[in-house]
Amino acid sequence: MLRFMPVGDSMTIGSAGEHTWRYRMWQHLRDTYGGPFALVGPREALHDKATETPTSYEYADPDFPRVHLAGWGEGWLHMAPLIGEAVRTHRADVLLVSLGLIDLGFYTNAEQTTENVGRFVAEARAADPRVRMVLLPVIPNVRAETDPAFAAQVALFNELLAKTAADLDEPRSPLLLASLPPSYDIHADTYDGTHPNTSGEHKIAAAFADAMHQGWDLGEPYEG
Repeated sequence: MLRFMPVGDSMTIGSAGEHTWRYRMWQHLRDTYGGPFALVGPREALHDKATETPTSYEYADPDFPRVHLAGWGEGWLHMAPLIGEAVRTHRADVLLVSLGLIDLGFYTNAEQTTENVGRFVAEARAADPRVRMVLLPVIPNVRAETDPAFAAQVALFNELLAKTAADLDEPRSPLLLASLPPSYDIHADTYDGTHPNTSGEHKIAAAFADAMHQGWDLGEPYEG
């Protein structure tokens, strides 16, 4: 059985009332993957905006494996110390990682964030030397439209992420860089300029699914 662990920030955990891109990915794998698989992870809840805590279970459709390693306001900085135990405990084979916006927005610059990517990869591999990872570049949000310095940091980090993925890739533990969803429009695919709505969820899931199909011949192209 192939075990997928979604790892991310607020765009991955989602909030009360949402399906999340994790749900869209599960649907895609259920319908197209030719073997047994599971979503795994230490967390299960959505973010509750009323209490600002990850305590909601009000998924739009709760009938799927809801587990993950994602948190509202968490980034590479926060996940690097957690990923080793999560991989070890939940025996994750493939990490689907969408992180970086929070880091760049509040904690670290592009170079420092890239250093935390390296720590994350090292910790994951220490737990399982054969773990595979798919890394999604940061999708520029509405802040990038009005803050040129932030937009430049996002662009620089995405360049450094691509280089890091290439430098750290190895046959027994491959790193795969997904492509930014080509038609992603923060005014049409999010509800607030950052967090995905239904179409955004599909496009993020498609970025991961298409990367795995093209890079590893795993699964099928996304149709959603």
